[in-house]
Amino acid sequence: MKLGVMAALFSGRKLEDVAAYCAEIRLDAIELPVGAYPGKPFFDPAKVLASKKEQDRIKGILKDHDLALSGLAVHGNPVHPDKKHAANDHRDFVNAVKLAPLLGTDVVITFSGCPGGSKTDKMPNWVTCAWPPDYLAVLEYQWKQVLVPYWSTQARLCAQHGVKVAWEAHPGFCVYNPDTLIRLSELSMKASGLKGKPVLGANLDPSHFFWQGIDPVESARVLGEAGLLFYCHAKDTELHPHQGRVNGYNDARPYTDVKNRAWNFRTCGYGHGHEFWKPFVSMLRRHGYDHVLSIEHEDSLMSIEEGLERAAAFLSEAIIEQPAAKPWWC
Repeated sequence: MKLGVMAALFSGRKLEDVAAYCAEIRLDAIELPVGAYPGKPFFDPAKVLASKKEQDRIKGILKDHDLALSGLAVHGNPVHPDKKHAANDHRDFVNAVKLAPLLGTDVVITFSGCPGGSKTDKMPNWVTCAWPPDYLAVLEYQWKQVLVPYWSTQARLCAQHGVKVAWEAHPGFCVYNPDTLIRLSELSMKASGLKGKPVLGANLDPSHFFWQGIDPVESARVLGEAGLLFYCHAKDTELHPHQGRVNGYNDARPYTDVKNRAWNFRTCGYGHGHEFWKPFVSMLRRHGYDHVLSIEHEDSLMSIEEGLERAAAFLSEAIIEQPAAKPWWC
């Protein structure tokens, strides 16, 4: 298992400088943003896709600093009811799928997306309850008419290029917990007609599960049993019980309202200690995940450098680096 970083936090810096810094703080890997919500801070993916010289330049930068490319991040909403928004995010996703193997990775990290509640809607509609019955009709439309047709087509594209999609389960999108992720993968793979191992799976980010009341360790077990542990973000969440006990944790107050929110994203170790992170890492390994823990630093109480460096130092105590041993005592 390796430690890496989701590099969107370095927007405005040159890739060469970012790679040098990552090497300096002894990271092993980097996840590069290439469109949609994370933006395109380091290069234009479409231009890189058309230029072997640019592909070699990027790979050379990473190689010079002993960094593996853990994945391409293109978190977007390609099923957005606004056709222009959907088309832009879909284009970025397709470029990422085609570019990934050319840069040396087989993982593209994104969201499932969230359609509108009907063909006439202009904004996404995230359904979180089963009543009144209107909401079940919304879910029926979203899944059968939009999500499964879209992702079954993308599954075929990914299989063609030898790429896996790692959905980040995130509230606000139709895949927001293990159940919705597994269901969308199974339904879309079946509809795609592809045989063999699924190409639609999970980017397990525990930070989005804590405030939903979901146990990330159990989630790792369930996703692992389903064969869908494709990627993992390392981000923490601090719950504030004085707010949660009164208003619950489904909090739509802006992230800038740190004092009043029921929860906030934190650097790893500042929301949960090793009583969580060590069992979490162990469960990942138990189910065959031996790729990268990609640190996603979004702690507004810390600077970019301090938050990332503290997360890396903390996780170095939890990560399991060497291959598993055979039981030598029996």
